[in-house]
Amino acid sequence: MAHLMDAQFHIPLTGVRLGLDGIVGIVPVVGDLLAFAPSAWIIGKGWQHGARRRVLLRMAANSGIDLVIGMVPLVGDLFDIGYKANLKNARLLRRELERR
Repeated sequence: MAHLMDAQFHIPLTGVRLGLDGIVGIVPVVGDLLAFAPSAWIIGKGWQHGARRRVLLRMAANSGIDLVIGMVPLVGDLFDIGYKANLKNARLLRRELERR
């Protein structure tokens, strides 16, 4: 899910990867709210698997930053492409589960 949302597609000749979050986020506010749903799902999976509270809070902060800054026209679209909150959250969750 994280890969689909943040890095599924490659922009030719640039080395830049983007996902549905960067594409859907082009639609002001609504696109960013729709892109937040998979982020919430990933955080929910972390909670279901018993991730520590601090890990869940960090994941929520990553997603919240992505949501709020992503709503800013143009700047937010570029931020969505570069920040990749879902991949960060998946990495945090993977490390947390491996720790146990």
